[in-house]
Amino acid sequence: MPIVTVQQGPRDIELKRQLVRRITDAFVDTLQLPAETVQVWIQEVPTDSWAIAGKLTADA
Repeated sequence: MPIVTVQQGPRDIELKRQLVRRITDAFVDTLQLPAETVQVWIQEVPTDSWAIAGKLTADA
């Protein structure tokens, strides 16, 4: 049973629905697994807890 973890900034729920559907489809198509065996975990990191190039993304 594959478990896919996605770490990202906050996103709209509809975008997350599309993301997990496409990730699941990729595993089903590539590894010939039943969709029921694919788990996708989304870990959303607030913009004040994530930095790029020494700057918080909240400050961008």
